[in-house]
Amino acid sequence: MAGVSIIPVRTRKEMKAFIDLPWDLYRDDPRWIPPIKANLIRLLTPGRHPFWEFSRRELFLALRGSEVVGRVAAIVDEHYNEYQKEKMGIWGFFECRPDPEAAAGLFQAATHWVRQQGMEFIRGPLNPSLNYEAGLLVQGFDSRPTFLMTYNPPYYLELVTLAGFRKEKDLFTYLSTRDHKPPAWVLELGERLARKAEVTVRRMDPRRFEEEVRLLRDLYVAAWGQNWGFVPPTLAEVKEMVREIYPIIDLDLAFFLCVKEEPVGVCIVLPDITPLLKRFNGKLGLSALLKKHLYWSEINGCRGFILGVKEEYRQMGAPLVVLYHLLKAAEQKTQYYYVEMGWSLEDNYAINLLYEEGGLKPHKRYRLFRKDLI
Repeated sequence: MAGVSIIPVRTRKEMKAFIDLPWDLYRDDPRWIPPIKANLIRLLTPGRHPFWEFSRRELFLALRGSEVVGRVAAIVDEHYNEYQKEKMGIWGFFECRPDPEAAAGLFQAATHWVRQQGMEFIRGPLNPSLNYEAGLLVQGFDSRPTFLMTYNPPYYLELVTLAGFRKEKDLFTYLSTRDHKPPAWVLELGERLARKAEVTVRRMDPRRFEEEVRLLRDLYVAAWGQNWGFVPPTLAEVKEMVREIYPIIDLDLAFFLCVKEEPVGVCIVLPDITPLLKRFNGKLGLSALLKKHLYWSEINGCRGFILGVKEEYRQMGAPLVVLYHLLKAAEQKTQYYYVEMGWSLEDNYAINLLYEEGGLKPHKRYRLFRKDLI
């Protein structure tokens, strides 16, 4: 068997190999959902995506002979490091055949690169940060991931741990289905709290795009700012995110929570379009998928993409009111059989308890890993 060589991506051919590897690796895996290839290329290309306005990266391929058997990205997010006052490197976009030697070589290359950049520890997988797709799937392999959630084979856990990484944090998702409706008392309490606190919901208004995007970012930062690992997305990043998901946003499931007409929370639930991504193999963007009306009947669920409430309004029950409105709106959408909420941090006990008391069941577990470099 030929030995393993690790090379940095330098040519168009090598970049194409980096992008295309998952399509080869998961060819026979029915649970893998191909990403939209054009979006992935944009996300990985400095100068084309706003994430790289404050970040830098190096991409690596693992070759066994002439065959590409693995890939990884090494990343430094200066925006995060300035905000958290840390020196963190990142590994992400990892894919590999069940080849411990190749995986070890990739992780060694990524670790060496971020150490050269002056970083003191490395965390991953982040694709490319916690504001995007994150975490290694370690529990919940019996079903496909929902839209914009990660997927990997079970053997990845061994590849990562053999390379010397330790668990740093787990991320949970929760599932609600029509077969397991929320307890009646949850809906009754949510409705009562909404009336008592003069809580209302306001649908997002696409006619006021700039204003709504700014409000979305402000509420997201206010709600998530104290969470572990958080870095506030720039306005340009939020605009890019909304631009990407806008074609499939269901305005009945995208709303601001208001107390006495002041926005204090935000909720965006997206149709789980993974059946369409699978059918068209990542070749079509969301706008093109939207035109495939014949296949939209295949979409039978949705995913809670963003849910957050300002800290000062949590004790008055505002998160429960958000969940109440969300579940009520989703139930009225008869095509949806399930709603997956998440992810949430394993030690975010308040939101996890809210989901569990709301009748949602633990669904999948994703893991972030760390290795100290000093």
